[in-house]
Amino acid sequence: MELATFGAGCFWCIESAFNQVRGVSALSGYMGGHTASPNYRSVCSGTTGHAEVVQLQFDPSVISYDLLLQIFWFLHDPTTLNRQGNDVGTQYRSVVFYHDESQLQQAQQSKAAQQLQWSAPIVTELSPASTFYPAEDYHQGYFEQNPQQPYCSILIAPKLAKFRQHFAALLK
Repeated sequence: MELATFGAGCFWCIESAFNQVRGVSALSGYMGGHTASPNYRSVCSGTTGHAEVVQLQFDPSVISYDLLLQIFWFLHDPTTLNRQGNDVGTQYRSVVFYHDESQLQQAQQSKAAQQLQWSAPIVTELSPASTFYPAEDYHQGYFEQNPQQPYCSILIAPKLAKFRQHFAALLK
């Protein structure tokens, strides 16, 4: 198994999407900040420097890192700085935390290819992976446990429906 870590706005949607992909197990958490042992409240304050992320354990014999990057780009707008929809702040930034040189090179190539699809500049950071802090238990599988919660039903459900249609061949 290998690791991949992505920040693309609120981790509830991204975690749910990646957990539907064969060969992938996703966990919501925090990375990229300057304080030890962050929690949801401190990260949402915008003072820790951490991003909401999903850390994926994936089987490269089932799914490639490049395909994970394609899913990452599909799930969010990489041209909005520190924002995804109504979620605003550095904790919602678009970021690829790479775990080795190969991931960095693939992320750079993927980002350059994606830029051709957007009229605005892609603002996604490419940063070395640092300590991953798992989010609190109630954030894990949040969408599946709370599909009727307004944020989930209005924002996440339609995005996941579009995701499932586009990546149907990769789903569990």
